[in-house]
Amino acid sequence: MAFLRRQVVTAALTANAVRPLPGYRTSLATFFPSWLVGELAPHVLAVTVADAAAHATGRRRDTRGLALAAASSLGLAFLVAQSRRVREVAEESLVEALGADYADDLEDRPTPADLAVPWRRLAYPFRMREPRVHVERDIVYDDALGRRGMLDVYRPADTPLEGAPVLLQVHGGGWTIGRKDQQGIPLMHHLALKGWVCVAVNYRLAPRDLWPAQIEDVKKSIAWVREHIGAYGGDPGYIAITGGSAGGHLAALAALTPHRREWQPGFEDADTSVQVAVPHYGIYDVAGSTGVRATELMRDHFLGPRVLGRRWEEDPEVFEYASPILQISDEAPDMFVLHGRHDSLAPVEQARLFVERLRRTSRRSVVYAELPGAQHAFDVFPSIRSQHVVRAIDRYLHWHWNRHRAQARGGVRA
Repeated sequence: MAFLRRQVVTAALTANAVRPLPGYRTSLATFFPSWLVGELAPHVLAVTVADAAAHATGRRRDTRGLALAAASSLGLAFLVAQSRRVREVAEESLVEALGADYADDLEDRPTPADLAVPWRRLAYPFRMREPRVHVERDIVYDDALGRRGMLDVYRPADTPLEGAPVLLQVHGGGWTIGRKDQQGIPLMHHLALKGWVCVAVNYRLAPRDLWPAQIEDVKKSIAWVREHIGAYGGDPGYIAITGGSAGGHLAALAALTPHRREWQPGFEDADTSVQVAVPHYGIYDVAGSTGVRATELMRDHFLGPRVLGRRWEEDPEVFEYASPILQISDEAPDMFVLHGRHDSLAPVEQARLFVERLRRTSRRSVVYAELPGAQHAFDVFPSIRSQHVVRAIDRYLHWHWNRHRAQARGGVRA
């Protein structure tokens, strides 16, 4: 490909990452290149500068291509700066919701080195092996579901655990695709190295298995954790749940609907409550109750026919029960909600309205971090943004875990 053509493509991709094209119908086409360029902005910037430098030293110089390369470099540098701002945005969100002294409840306050960008790690973003973490794969939590009824357990490789906090990771994929080993890996590795037991779960997928199969399986996995996680060193009395996209929807819905018997067939009396939830870029309004146009289009053109197997007009109650925003009560657990401001697939308006209603109703902590410039799926692999997100979640969950333990000992303030 000629230099000018390469720079035209790079400039178009950079522009789409800086400001993704709006609209429900273009969301899928917009999302993927915007996400990839946004999270890999340092790498694309390095390649663009190197390409322009090599071209500039040649005999034939295309000034149009060099001008485009300069414009792309400025845009990519802006994306890098946006990613680095996540550190401050996330910390401000924690302080706003928990108070400036929340770090007093951490074992150790984070140092500047802890919060710095790990550039060496980001050099190979898709290399996510961590030899210090042991993963026990394909543990069956429901033998009737085949591979969809399996989960993986992540633990530190060389440190025996007892009574450790537990994180349950629910993968996304539009309720129709995805596996337990494809998402949440940076967070699970990070927390496992801090002494957590992390569990990544599969669940049945639509349209082969229509709703509510997905939430039933997530609740069954919570029941499995309650019964069996002690054998892996975890504390069955403390479960945090997280997930992105469809996984964010399922994590939030499971957290808000403990003991809903119709979603616990055959295990109606099992305890499926969780202590805290950290949903990422989730779908919180399946019914379209917020009036957000993109949400209504998703309901009518995807969720209804592909996931729930019915039309909203025929059975609106099913859509309403599946909407986390309509299941909020004053008993909602603590939550840390994260969403990208430029999310093409899950409208950020849903997250804003979800958090607004949570804060109005819940008696527990509600932290909301709206990440500047972030697309959907910002946490899938190590990037500047995802590393800052992982560390912010680490601080929040350790704050919550330490207060949970202090409360159990009767020593935490209200």
